[in-house]
Amino acid sequence: MTVTQSRTAEIRRLAAEDRDAAARALAELLRDLFGLEAERIEINRDRYSLNSLNGFFRTGDEAFFFKFHQEEGEEAMSGEYYRADILAKAGLPVDNPVHMSALPGEQILIYRRRTDPRFSDVLRRLDLAPDEAAEARALAAERKLNEALLEVCRKTLHPVDAAEVAAEPIHRLFYERLIDPKSGALPGGRFADFYVGRSFRFPGVELDWEAFSRAAVVINGVRYRRTIGELFAAAAERLRPDRLADAGGVTAHGDAHNANVWYVEGGGAPSLAFFDPAFAGSHVPTLLAEIKATFHNIFAHPLWLYDPAEAATRYRADATFADGVLDIVTDWQPSRIRLGLLEVKAGTFWRPLLATLSERGLLSPDWREVIRLALFLCPTLVMNLRAGASSHNPVSSLIAFSVAVMVGSEPVAGEDVVTRFLDMVDPERG
Repeated sequence: MTVTQSRTAEIRRLAAEDRDAAARALAELLRDLFGLEAERIEINRDRYSLNSLNGFFRTGDEAFFFKFHQEEGEEAMSGEYYRADILAKAGLPVDNPVHMSALPGEQILIYRRRTDPRFSDVLRRLDLAPDEAAEARALAAERKLNEALLEVCRKTLHPVDAAEVAAEPIHRLFYERLIDPKSGALPGGRFADFYVGRSFRFPGVELDWEAFSRAAVVINGVRYRRTIGELFAAAAERLRPDRLADAGGVTAHGDAHNANVWYVEGGGAPSLAFFDPAFAGSHVPTLLAEIKATFHNIFAHPLWLYDPAEAATRYRADATFADGVLDIVTDWQPSRIRLGLLEVKAGTFWRPLLATLSERGLLSPDWREVIRLALFLCPTLVMNLRAGASSHNPVSSLIAFSVAVMVGSEPVAGEDVVTRFLDMVDPERG
């Protein structure tokens, strides 16, 4: 297959440097793909668009919203993205695009413009200004969505083989960010680009990769079993696509963080609807299906991942390093609404799903390990967490890596919020 330069990658690059040039390139793409004459193009400055671009345009009297997700090596793909019909046919609430291109390097979705807010924006307001009534409404909408997710997972759960699992695009969010996209070499991809051989600057200490990756980590007095390096190595082994068929496959969105979810009020009880199903599939490894949603909608908040500058003004994080131990002290913690979302996710989706897997003989003995390692890769490979490398500063970077270790590794002793979550969803516990 001849690989052409990704036009979406070029538009993303231009958007960071020259928004007028990006708008012109986007207008040309829309004309070529759909015959649309786009006017009044607005490219959003969106805190949640870590690997994507979105915005608005008009054609005559009609207003549209566009979004595309762009990955390294995307131009070599052959239409694996954007299978929105899979979700609609399964019965999930999804906003279907009016125009769609799945061409390699030109993969983009066009929706009619809506006035509904994204659920991410609703929840951010509740992070910063708690409101019990509004929180109750948001949690009710989350519960309704998770009931629908569970129903679809149960209905579509089926045995899969390694080839079916490996063909799913969801691996581009996990394993394929650990390896070189062309050769498959490990370490490679984002893992090598972001961290290997780099330096890590935190309040109170600066470490090279060797020291940082091998350091035992203590967070607020809790010591964790695995180092950063050990977590990456374990993820590279256990999250290989050919090893993820053991828990079966399901139909799923795969990347349902709340910036890909509309919050629809409409006068009655609020509801949620997906959009941008860039990684949707019908053989998604069951234990990966809701990992991105679990991490990015809960543990990535408040502020530290998407608003690192503001996080540094609100939270404290300090580090010391001695005798191979990185000791972190921070006052960051999940907000009330995020803990509420975690409780809903645990009780309405994860626990009954794991019970179903157990009943059908598909629950992997190391299911906790799979969940933890996938959660660990969510923050570490979605963007560069090192201070000064992207938008992160020393405080937010230290919080980021402490959260990554917390979700990825069991504590040596005691418990934390992730341990309690996993105990809560364990089908063998009463």
